[in-house]
Amino acid sequence: MPIPPVPSPPALLSPARTLRWSAHDLVVLGVFSAAAKLSTLVVALAGGGINPVTLLLKNLIFTTMLVVMLYKVRTPGTLVLFVLVNMLVSLLLLGGSVTLLPSMLGGALLGEAAAFAAGGLSRPWGPVLAVGVYDLSSKILSLGMSWLTLRESPGMLVPVAIIVALGYAGSFMGLFSGVRAVRELRHAGIVRS
Repeated sequence: MPIPPVPSPPALLSPARTLRWSAHDLVVLGVFSAAAKLSTLVVALAGGGINPVTLLLKNLIFTTMLVVMLYKVRTPGTLVLFVLVNMLVSLLLLGGSVTLLPSMLGGALLGEAAAFAAGGLSRPWGPVLAVGVYDLSSKILSLGMSWLTLRESPGMLVPVAIIVALGYAGSFMGLFSGVRAVRELRHAGIVRS
């Protein structure tokens, strides 16, 4: 009597999805990174610096573009690579603060971990979860970095916390506008997943 074959354990990744980025994925990531940086820069310049409307709009646009990009490129590690490219552009061109790098990178790692724990970026709400956790944790970690630099004058942390809270409100709205944009882009055939 023949021995029945032993079923193999389910693969963590489908054959169609690997842990590598294709050239197309890297181009999409670069285009979205440049578009997000350019659009937030234009909003900041048009808005005249730090005001509530500009803070909300910059974060709304950035988060919307990040959600769309993660729905387009669903390879694990995409969020971390996007943040690294974005911070590199910020450091080189815009004089971005080096102290933001650990909080943004930590937030990206936590976002990737949350998406992985929920089943990966290929799940329907995986990209939204990753971006939501990234936004919240990077804002909280940046407040921690602010506390480290301003601990001699804790009163200065109050305006920083208000600015970060306004930024997160824009990011939170960006999650919903990102989902709406993905829905429209699916109808147009641009986002296929």
